Amino acid sequence: MATENSSLTSIVMVSYHTGEVLSQAMASVLAQTENIELCLIDNGNPQAVMARIRDMTNADPRIHFVTGHGNVGFSRGCNIGARMTKGEHILFLNPDSILPPDAIAKLKYHGAGLRRPWMLGARLLDEHGQDQRGCRRALLTPKTAFIEALHLGTLFPKVRLNFNKEPIPERITPMPAISGAFMFLPRTDFWAINGFDEDYFLHVEDMDLCLRFRRAGGEIYFAPDIAVKHIGGTSKVTKVFIEKHKTNGFIRYFHKNFGNQYPAPLLWLLDAAIYMRMWVKLGMAALK
Repeated sequence: MATENSSLTSIVMVSYHTGEVLSQAMASVLAQTENIELCLIDNGNPQAVMARIRDMTNADPRIHFVTGHGNVGFSRGCNIGARMTKGEHILFLNPDSILPPDAIAKLKYHGAGLRRPWMLGARLLDEHGQDQRGCRRALLTPKTAFIEALHLGTLFPKVRLNFNKEPIPERITPMPAISGAFMFLPRTDFWAINGFDEDYFLHVEDMDLCLRFRRAGGEIYFAPDIAVKHIGGTSKVTKVFIEKHKTNGFIRYFHKNFGNQYPAPLLWLLDAAIYMRMWVKLGMAALK
């Protein structure tokens, strides 16, 4: 692992056919008021985008551009970037996210007052300025999954997965889980739990990281004063590709993390519900 630098923050982006917003996302990182380095992991992008990135890399020594490894997935890409950087803190940032100029400064300020190990998330806003699901949420368990999937929220009002419709906290506040689109934490805290589980290719790896982080004694926080524009859905991949990997991720997550707590038949029933969810989503997409 690279030597830590207490004044440096490392931003890691994993890009796969992200589109034009990638340049905007990179520019917002480079415009930060703090000392930063940006590691862009290229899992696959068009030649025109590649040429633009190389031009930016040649013009700014703070950019590390890693390419030629193929599409290794989000988790492995994040770990590659984390190993290649040297900042004391790491921000894992989706390549379709636009940071405000003072984002890193605020993150470091908040982190300085927290007890280790800690992780910080921020508000993720869509193109209409609405809070997105995922940036404030509960830990995913078989119980929350069943209630969410079967729309039983009215029967179990205190058990819910996403908190995006709840009032926004006035100050930094503990949160069970946050989104992998924006995760900020000390480097040593990240590697203390061995980083992202690389057996997740796409989706659910962030839920797994949050669960393992909390089980290891870490605390996760939500910073309401940092608003990030997250475009979302910019990568040019098929619905089948996304739903396949999301389904595999959910099944791995539940069996890995709850296999010793729940009876096998219940997890098999959950597997069936996850597969049914995938086929319903693909069927609905085909009808559009």
